[in-house]
Amino acid sequence: MTDTAPKPIDSRGPRWVGGVTFVLAVATLLIALLIPLEDTLLGRILSPEFLVLLVLWVLFTVGTVGGNRAHPVAILFRLLVQPRLGKPAELEDPRPPRFALGIGFALTTIGLVLHASGVLYGLVVAAALVVIASFLQAFAGYCLGCQVYLLLVRGGLIRPKTPLLA
Repeated sequence: MTDTAPKPIDSRGPRWVGGVTFVLAVATLLIALLIPLEDTLLGRILSPEFLVLLVLWVLFTVGTVGGNRAHPVAILFRLLVQPRLGKPAELEDPRPPRFALGIGFALTTIGLVLHASGVLYGLVVAAALVVIASFLQAFAGYCLGCQVYLLLVRGGLIRPKTPLLA
């Protein structure tokens, strides 16, 4: 059985996901900066900033495990937005954006763990990094995680089974 290249995705989808991620990450960041850190573990886990970041974590988890097409925001894009936009000008390989979702998963995991542990600005730093990356993705079309993936492929640290799409 030979491996085939993954089905290309509409390049506007990851930008849409980046926009929603940006809004949620900014909300997390603002709430975390405005509300003092709770003294108890239960208080930290039930805090609004933890819960919003947890939503982002779930979205990143689904996208990382299930792929770009399984990401709930990407599904909304395909069902509600993409039909109104017409044909995409370009398609892209789904592997770099999926890797970027994995980086988002790692950042939000670190933020949640640090916040639950009581580290004062752990969640703030993690959310700020997600804000920066999602801003670049949504508004400039520049995917930091995708660039990291491509650097790792060029460096031979990641070896895709099939060549990357041009």
